[in-house]
Amino acid sequence: MDIKKIESLIKLLDDPDTEISSHVTEKIKEYGPEVIVYLEQAWEQSLDTQLQERIENLVHQLQFEQVKTDLQLWALSGSFDLLQGILIINRYQYPDLDEQKIIIQLEDIKREVWMQLIYDMGALEKVKLLNHVFYTVFGFSGNTKNHHDPQNSYLSHVLESKKGNQISLSIIYATIAQKLDIPVYGINLPQHFILGYVDKTKEYDVDGGVLFYINPFNKGFVFYKRDVNAFLQQLKLSPSAQFYEPCSNTDMAIRVLRNLISAYEKLGQSEKVAEVKELLAVLL
Repeated sequence: MDIKKIESLIKLLDDPDTEISSHVTEKIKEYGPEVIVYLEQAWEQSLDTQLQERIENLVHQLQFEQVKTDLQLWALSGSFDLLQGILIINRYQYPDLDEQKIIIQLEDIKREVWMQLIYDMGALEKVKLLNHVFYTVFGFSGNTKNHHDPQNSYLSHVLESKKGNQISLSIIYATIAQKLDIPVYGINLPQHFILGYVDKTKEYDVDGGVLFYINPFNKGFVFYKRDVNAFLQQLKLSPSAQFYEPCSNTDMAIRVLRNLISAYEKLGQSEKVAEVKELLAVLL
């Protein structure tokens, strides 16, 4: 990378001729995310507010393109690691976040459950323990006062505030459970994303082997298929396998992005709506 050439290009960003500054912007973008450090240095050294604004916009464009590329690679590689995909989405809002901090926070919750876990516990006992640690010890809860806040969909914010929406709480809950070999997986129920406890020891012809359901937004409340049936009747929806069986990691990431689109639409943030729709298109 030719650092002197990059620095020269950055200096041209404040050119009053918009055609020149646009051309320079495209040239800088060709260097990719590696150029961000030089842009940030130029921002710190400049007193020109117009140049600073152009640098900010350019840095955001570079970071956004990287998020889009990483999300595409995650999907193409099979999206096996849910946490990885959600961290990529998190990077859209928090590009400089130390992701190791998130991993440590999740490990702390997992360790607390593991210390109290007994090998021959039944399914309901395990969920009762998960609920105790998740909601009582660590204090997680559904954000009922600010349910449509986009921050509810960003994992880092939810881990800090201990408040989230259905999908973010489900992701944390399921991630902790799966790390402990407790078979809890996401289920794409309309309006209320939920979790299912899967019995892997038997072959089931229906419902993906789900023994019972868990509502992470309501302190891990346990319910059964008849309750799902009643909920679907209220929504005037016909029963479909997707409402009862575990969904894919990609489906969960799509749900997060759709929640973000809805939240940003309510706030009138059209630029963010357009960008998140681009991320959604990568997965669809």
